[in-house]
Amino acid sequence: MAESSSQEQMAQAYAAWSAEMLQPAEAKTSGKAFETLSGLPIEPLATPLDQSEAQYVERLGFPGQPPFTRGVQPTMYRGRLWTTRIFAGFGTAEETNQRYKYLLAEGNGGLSVAFDLPALYGYDPDHPMSAGEVGKCGVAVSSLADMEVLFDGIPLDQVSTSMTITSTAAIALAMYVAVAEKQGVKPEQLRGTVQNDILKEYIAQKEWIFPPRPSMRLVRDSIAYCAEQLPQWNAISISGYHIREAGATAIQELAFTLYDGLTYVQEMVEAGWDVDRFAPRLSFFFDVHSDFFEE
Repeated sequence: MAESSSQEQMAQAYAAWSAEMLQPAEAKTSGKAFETLSGLPIEPLATPLDQSEAQYVERLGFPGQPPFTRGVQPTMYRGRLWTTRIFAGFGTAEETNQRYKYLLAEGNGGLSVAFDLPALYGYDPDHPMSAGEVGKCGVAVSSLADMEVLFDGIPLDQVSTSMTITSTAAIALAMYVAVAEKQGVKPEQLRGTVQNDILKEYIAQKEWIFPPRPSMRLVRDSIAYCAEQLPQWNAISISGYHIREAGATAIQELAFTLYDGLTYVQEMVEAGWDVDRFAPRLSFFFDVHSDFFEE
């Protein structure tokens, strides 16, 4: 009863404010409708009338529990800080190795590898298709020796590494595991992520090598390998970022990305995997534009 009375008072106050102040102010403007970047209408004001107290637990809830609208961690990032990892890679493996050591010395908690286009497409640096692209948009890595130099002097049991690579992701990951073994680091100690999201390549980024079916088999097998051998490793980063940057709205980004994720899950389940065995290590990567409420 008290809630009903409070809502009635709020509704009356809102109606009075709207008539006395909002409508006259809006009459002086061009009458333009305000929308988010994705075309969703923006209301002039949020009030308790938008949601009753009875709906709080069902629709908002608390941090760390479904429906996760208040965040995925109980204390959010007071208790679990973001890992700072600056996307870096250029020129030779030696040059990028020096950059990584500098970033770690300056407080980065992890590394994020940018590979050049020949590495992303699986070409050697001396291949005609690599002309003008070696070390240009990332580091040139075409062999295990390159990967060893890239992480020389960097203890892989103490840092987490993200590798932005998809079509040749399985090869890059195999090289990384081999480097770790040479350091005496066991696979179960490795922490990090390999992008490995081939579906978003067909949708948006277009850096694919093989047709969809064999590509999906590679993704499936790498997820299975990580579930068995690399328990702390994210075998895939299901990426909405590239879809959004290719022109999708925020809603389309979510739709495509979540459906891509469901497709990978279905692929694994059809191969006989229990979803709880691999799903906890499926990671996501979304874009962030300037519209606070929409994001």
